[in-house]
Amino acid sequence: MWAIALKEFRQLRRDRRTVAMLFLLPFLFLVVFGYAASFDVKEVPTLVVGPGAPLVAAALPAELRVVATRPGDGAAQARDALRRGEAVAAIVTPSRAGAAALLYLDGTELFATQAALRALAQAQGIAAQGGGGTTEPGATPGGGSVASAKAEILFNPDLRTAVIMIPGLCGIILVFVGTVATALGVVRERQAGTMEQLAVMPFRPRDVFVGKIAPYMVIAALDMVIVVGAGMLLFDVPFRGSVTVFALGAVLFLFVTLGIGVLISTVSQTQGQAIQLAMMTLLPQFLLSGLFFPLYSMPWAVRWIGYVLPLTYFIKVARGVMVRGAPIDALWVPLVVLAVMAIAVFTASTLRFRRDLAPAGRGDSDTPETGA
Repeated sequence: MWAIALKEFRQLRRDRRTVAMLFLLPFLFLVVFGYAASFDVKEVPTLVVGPGAPLVAAALPAELRVVATRPGDGAAQARDALRRGEAVAAIVTPSRAGAAALLYLDGTELFATQAALRALAQAQGIAAQGGGGTTEPGATPGGGSVASAKAEILFNPDLRTAVIMIPGLCGIILVFVGTVATALGVVRERQAGTMEQLAVMPFRPRDVFVGKIAPYMVIAALDMVIVVGAGMLLFDVPFRGSVTVFALGAVLFLFVTLGIGVLISTVSQTQGQAIQLAMMTLLPQFLLSGLFFPLYSMPWAVRWIGYVLPLTYFIKVARGVMVRGAPIDALWVPLVVLAVMAIAVFTASTLRFRRDLAPAGRGDSDTPETGA
């Protein structure tokens, strides 16, 4: 038993990927669920518009973090700002004395909306205990305090979880098919010994590369259509935006995931190694992309990781198009980031695949070596 245990330790020491996964995954879960994961949103990005915007912004509760004040805008501009994702909450101050302010909330940001509603309820409780007057949070000389504001939830009035999860589920499917399935498919060729056969055939590396990933692109596209259709029919998830914009974001994101899958396959000799590397790239995307926990509720020490993950930007596009009906000019930042990532990752995976394929074609034996 002692000899077997020593042998197993030596084998683990040589298998660096397994050792890294055994130590990094518990650390990742510890950091995410103990430090970064937070359903309690302490700050809600808030836009304040209307004549009394500067005064109201200066007296808002700490939970409503002001990102901009626009005294010349009104309710229509506030709703459009939320549709474009410029803020999560928008306060419209009244133009006449005695009128109540309006508080618009983005229902696609479930936890932030709930935090804003709690802050509003707390402000109303303080105003009721203090009897109004200048003690009301956000009070202005012309009236219209936050404590007396009328709240309206846009895009997802019932705060249903399915409305925000179905668009994110599309991203999860693209990640799974593009990364895991592609990596396993390419590694399967190497294990079966057919990669050498492809190398000696009159194919260019580019032909082999495109031929290998084309089926996974079609499968991922079909899966995404099924999920979106089922979400609309079974869960009453809206699709308010442009199908073209959604398809553009999905194609760019799919190119990124396919490139990551090919990169994983080029550094993996077995399917087990490919699964290990795929898991190490998938878990951060699931946990730190804003799919479950809002990015702005995470500390900066962890939040920056979310900004380098492709799933973060596809979720912005998917939720923006499907639920809010955001136009393409409001989503240009995530689309450009996905395009840059797609070019970088796809180019690197193509070059790596060509280098990985070329040595196999220079073998001296006419008979390809088959795996055990």
